[in-house]
Amino acid sequence: MGLTSALATALTGLTAAETQIDVIGNNLANSQTTGFKQARPVFATQFLQTQSIGSLPTADNGGTNPRQIGLGVQVAEITPDFSQGTVEISSSPSDMAIQGDGFFIVQASQGDRLYTRNGIFKLNADNELVTSSGQRLLGYGVDEFYTVQATELAPLTIPLGAAAVAQATSKVTLEGTLTPSGDIANQAQVVETLTLGDGSIPDPDLTGVTGQVAGVPRPLLAPPTVATSSAVPGGALTPLAQYEYRFTFVDNTGTESMPSATSEIVLGQVGAGENALTLTDLPTPSGGPNFEYPLLNVYRRQLGAAADTPAGEFRRVGENLDYTAPFIDDGTANIAAAPELDESSISGSYTYMVTYARAGAEETRPVALPQGSINVVNGRIHIQDLPAPPVPGPDDNFPQYDQVRLYRNLRNAPDAFYLVESLQPGDSYTDSKGDATISDLTVPGNQALDLDGPRIALNTLLTDVLRREGNSYQNVFELGTLQLAGRKGGRALAEQSLTITDTTSVADLLTFMEGSLGVQSSVVGDPNPIPGSENEITGETGTLSAGALLNEGRIRVVSNNGVDNAITLGTSAMQIVATDGEVLTPNLSFNTLQEAEGQSAVADFVVYDSLGVPLNVRVTAVLESRDNTTTTYRWYADSPQNDLAFGNDISVGTGLVRFDGEGNLISTSNASVSIARQNIPSSTPLEFELNFMNVSGLAAASASLAASQQNGFPAGKLESYTIGEDGTIRGVFNNGASRDLGQVQLARFANPQGLEQRGQSMFALGVNSGLPVVSGPGSGGVGALVAGAIELSNTDIGENLTDLVLASTQYRGNTRVITASQQLLDELLNIRR
Repeated sequence: MGLTSALATALTGLTAAETQIDVIGNNLANSQTTGFKQARPVFATQFLQTQSIGSLPTADNGGTNPRQIGLGVQVAEITPDFSQGTVEISSSPSDMAIQGDGFFIVQASQGDRLYTRNGIFKLNADNELVTSSGQRLLGYGVDEFYTVQATELAPLTIPLGAAAVAQATSKVTLEGTLTPSGDIANQAQVVETLTLGDGSIPDPDLTGVTGQVAGVPRPLLAPPTVATSSAVPGGALTPLAQYEYRFTFVDNTGTESMPSATSEIVLGQVGAGENALTLTDLPTPSGGPNFEYPLLNVYRRQLGAAADTPAGEFRRVGENLDYTAPFIDDGTANIAAAPELDESSISGSYTYMVTYARAGAEETRPVALPQGSINVVNGRIHIQDLPAPPVPGPDDNFPQYDQVRLYRNLRNAPDAFYLVESLQPGDSYTDSKGDATISDLTVPGNQALDLDGPRIALNTLLTDVLRREGNSYQNVFELGTLQLAGRKGGRALAEQSLTITDTTSVADLLTFMEGSLGVQSSVVGDPNPIPGSENEITGETGTLSAGALLNEGRIRVVSNNGVDNAITLGTSAMQIVATDGEVLTPNLSFNTLQEAEGQSAVADFVVYDSLGVPLNVRVTAVLESRDNTTTTYRWYADSPQNDLAFGNDISVGTGLVRFDGEGNLISTSNASVSIARQNIPSSTPLEFELNFMNVSGLAAASASLAASQQNGFPAGKLESYTIGEDGTIRGVFNNGASRDLGQVQLARFANPQGLEQRGQSMFALGVNSGLPVVSGPGSGGVGALVAGAIELSNTDIGENLTDLVLASTQYRGNTRVITASQQLLDELLNIRR
């Protein structure tokens, strides 16, 4: 029995030695496996043969110990050694090593979770961190705002080249010197257009209106008119007296032509005892079909009578006569009350203008007679068939005109027109008024022609705005898109657009211009109101308020004070893209009425909204005031990308900056800039603070201002990443921004030796391992994370080789037991021989 049991016991020793050699072989085989943990077998005695359990001590015997013979060895357990392996730097940023306790958590193909110390990870086609065998690394992901969501484990993703991020600007730091020296900014730039007319009010229709020299037909005495003396009842001419006669033609309105020439005076002598003269062969008009003079007037004077008496002057003795019948002058006409012969005439080159008028209403726009310039020498000009004003409809904004006014230029001033006469519609008129007569504005009723009237008003439609070119008028605006690109302080402003429809008015244009040019005005209740400008315009007084306004039919733009706020609008500052695609230039001829004055400085910079859209901002600072203790500058901010829900306004902020007597910043009344982003999906408004802490108020040759930094970023792509000791994956974008992409989580176990090995350096939850405790690296009892490094195998080759020698010796020793037992058995069998 003993020898047989020795064989069995030696066999268990062989088995144990083989197991130890297997474990050592595996340890040595994985000495280069990343994160491998070497194992160690633990042996225990197997069964025992008890020959005696011993006895207790007695009075006669000291007692005996048990007698037991061991029956071999068994493998109690094979225990992984989770001691720290050497950490080695890796060339891959996705490699990680755990310094201390803990396991990486990965997701197997079936969705169950495995645990490993192998920190070699790479990105797959979906930008997920995976092991060499494809298991996804688990951790906490991020939401759309790159905030770590510490709720549940999910595969970690690093979307290189795909993810984009932007950062809205919240702060802009300025630097420079806002000197207290220089001119106070108390004067603004003022620009103004020429006078613009309102085309909605109809101008006179002069179709068919004519103008001719009225000296033709002039009464001609051919054949000679004969004066025959006679006696008539009631006659009153003086016998033997001599009388001279001259004639004029008369039209239907009573307007006379030039009189017969002095060389053709008809002379008649009253006979003795007679008292009347009969004129025969009266002159006949021959001026053509456009001149109808159906009547004749006769004028008379007595020879020898004093020239300054009615008898010695040509006075009318017959009027509206039928020139086909003789005229009998019986002397009964009251010559003291009769009109004197009008021999006035005009000479020059004249143009006539016609307007419609009504008492209490503005005259219409003047229109020149279609004949243009009319030349006359010592004659008169006859105008006939003057037009009737139109009848206003229910939608028209003009009155019922009841007058037709006739204006004429002066001989030596062709562009200066004066009222000749106010007439009734349809009248004809013969003009004989001299230049001095109509141009004397001290005479009641005389007036100069307003060539620019009627002027535009706020409610005038843009399509009705007219610009005068000499004596003609042209529409300034057309349906389409108006583009405005002015300049402020000599720097170009971004182009702004206004859609011109059939309802767009002058008021809309003024609002558009004020907003497009960034002219700021105070609001009611503003504790620091924007100051107005001094008025140095000739003929004007009072303070000028900043903004776009109408001034007697002229568009005026008053900028904010200071040289760098000065608005200029060149010839091509406005352009219209008409509905047919044609590009037009509505030259409004802006002239500078007043130059801006005042110390100022400008800073141009770019900020970013929440989508990373770059926005241009200009901050202009002007010296508003100074006293014996304080220097005050006012800043104005403009942004052409200020996107309002309705309308446009590039102004985005203003405020005051004050410095003390040592040039230090005292305070700011406001430092916030707000840029609206209504019509795009960016967060609105973009608000950021101006930091003036680095701006000095010390003296300098000129003021200066610049933006030294701002904390916004444009949209950028993810181009690299880092992994921190706490497991946070931080993405670095090509715009300089960085964002969290996730956080690696580690698991620890109460008994890591109880984990079940699954191969490929993986462990699974074991029945005796305990549940995993998940936490971030460096907390919750788990080790820290070392990125860009790997943990080498903890196999101790020397120790394992030593153990291998011992195991081999154990194996050989047990084989010797078997050999000895076999030999003894052989001897026992040989006894029967």
